[in-house]
Amino acid sequence: MKKFIFAFALALSAATSPVSAQMAPSRLDDIIKSGNLRVCMTGDYKPFTFFKSDNSFEGIDVDLARSLAKALGVEARFVKTSWTNLTSDFLEKCDIAMGGVSVTLERQKKVSFSAAHMVDGKAAIARCADAAKYQSLAAIDQPATRAIVNPGGTNERFARANYKQAQLILYPDNVTIFEQIVQGKADVMVTDASETLWQAKLHPQLCSIRPEQPLQFSEKAFMLPRGDVPFKEFVDTWMHQLKASGDYDRVFNQWLK
Repeated sequence: MKKFIFAFALALSAATSPVSAQMAPSRLDDIIKSGNLRVCMTGDYKPFTFFKSDNSFEGIDVDLARSLAKALGVEARFVKTSWTNLTSDFLEKCDIAMGGVSVTLERQKKVSFSAAHMVDGKAAIARCADAAKYQSLAAIDQPATRAIVNPGGTNERFARANYKQAQLILYPDNVTIFEQIVQGKADVMVTDASETLWQAKLHPQLCSIRPEQPLQFSEKAFMLPRGDVPFKEFVDTWMHQLKASGDYDRVFNQWLK
């Protein structure tokens, strides 16, 4: 009887050992076998991802996705989604989600994330003539302020959590939303600091407000399948080497500097 119990315990230990866990099926194997890395992205968030009129994508995370696919020895296949449907589309259609995706606890309930590759908190952007008026969250959250926001993502969640008095304007097109501020149809928008820098570069009338001191801490990472250790380890190792070689900075600086 003792021999049987010992043998059973030994078998159970082997079945649950790290070596056994490493042999579990991984998305990494499926990607290599298929020859394709399916990448979900919204295509409406410059400079990370932008869907062009010729049905192609460009941006920081587009370049990074192609770099990751090359490291895997496969082709990157982009799947257009929206911020509202990002998580569900990722779970149904994609191997990874990229394009300026912020790590949130709400998303973490259903997916996993790679190691964060960028710290990027929330900052405000407004017409340069009005920038002095919106130097803090308290200054923004005033009854006369028309605060515009794109629905379905972290920007809307930030707005609804923090605006108690400001007039909230939901505007669904994240590509043209900054033109609304330029044209005087809205006063201010709070979004990721990196995006405010990019939009200020595109629109000389707009100024990023204190991007070096963001209103809220956040990190950018890539959405991955939950519990898939080998795939996450590959993505994290690829990013570590990309940063160490300087290639990450070269991609980043190409778009933001």
